[in-house]
Amino acid sequence: MAIDFSVPDEIEDLRARTAAFVAEVVIPREAEARAAEHGIAEGFRRELQAAARERGLLAPAAGKEWGGLGLDLRGCAVVFEEAGYSLLGPVALNCAAPDEGNMNLLEKVATPEQKARYLAPLVAGEVRSSFAMTEPAPGAGSDPAALRTTATKVDGGWRIDGHKWFITGADGAAFFICMAKTAEAAGRVSATMFFVDADNPGIEIVRRVGSIDQVTPGGHCEVRFEGCVVGEDAILGELDRGFEYAQVRLNPARLTHCMRWLGLARRARDIANDYVAGRSLFGQPLASLGLAQQHIADNEIDLAAARALLWQACWTIDAGRPANAAVAATKVFVAEACWRVIDRSVQLCGAYGVSDDSGLGWMLREVRPFRIYDGASEVHRWSLARRTVRARE
Repeated sequence: MAIDFSVPDEIEDLRARTAAFVAEVVIPREAEARAAEHGIAEGFRRELQAAARERGLLAPAAGKEWGGLGLDLRGCAVVFEEAGYSLLGPVALNCAAPDEGNMNLLEKVATPEQKARYLAPLVAGEVRSSFAMTEPAPGAGSDPAALRTTATKVDGGWRIDGHKWFITGADGAAFFICMAKTAEAAGRVSATMFFVDADNPGIEIVRRVGSIDQVTPGGHCEVRFEGCVVGEDAILGELDRGFEYAQVRLNPARLTHCMRWLGLARRARDIANDYVAGRSLFGQPLASLGLAQQHIADNEIDLAAARALLWQACWTIDAGRPANAAVAATKVFVAEACWRVIDRSVQLCGAYGVSDDSGLGWMLREVRPFRIYDGASEVHRWSLARRTVRARE
């Protein structure tokens, strides 16, 4: 089967309209986000999304029946990169984490009733959501099997008890998708996903956890579930299939992270190239100096290689083929390539690069956690190495 990387006319039109929207509406408002506390304000989010809705750009990844644009992953790769040209772009288009990943999960797993109750308002931007899996050590993190939060059967439903940590978007979310242990036998843990409405008295948002990245609405939070009772209808999908559903969510979500950050790295590259083009040192243009040229060229190589890996992984999933290895390789390379591109861009710009005037320092802080989020680079490398060796046995 041939790999088709051509961009259909309708996707190219959507890309161009997204680029114009980001340039005209989103980038001029970045200063407001940079001056804000951790997590952009809810009113600000709604204003941005209202502007995107007016231009027909809201929720590009969500199904058309729910009000989205219904793009496949290859289409998302084009549009999300353009949205990611600003850190606020994905928020404006309602394709930022964790909501975009949750939309994908709900479309594939939720019942019709759950979709009407949770998915429809999420796609419309009327509410935000959160995915509660990560726990403080020694609980679940890169190893989800270390899950300690439990769900115990009670009359009419389930009682959830556990301590979650670094839960993105939790403060102000309308509902949580909470991963909890529902069975354990012979050393094997089974988990289930539960919908938990934010007004459930068994939830406590302990605090927003300070972090070097500060754009995500709702921040990253410490959350406790204590005696949190939900009904049988709160189960997302089927009992004990939570880890399986996590993979439904995580592989596409890792790639959409890559798409957004690739756009930001391209923005950093453009800022650096504009600076270099107008700067002279030691009697000659900065762009003519060999070491500067190496940074410039390496940025181009990293961006092109990252995009090629990303598009191939998207095609693999869209084609219904096994994609774990492709996604792992893409996540590692793109996360580290984006970091390198932005770091080189700072270096090329010198004092301007580290100043607030360029915005590059803001980008560098926001992109650094990407090498940890959705699986640290080391974990993906370990997984790839195991898979490679097993194939030779």
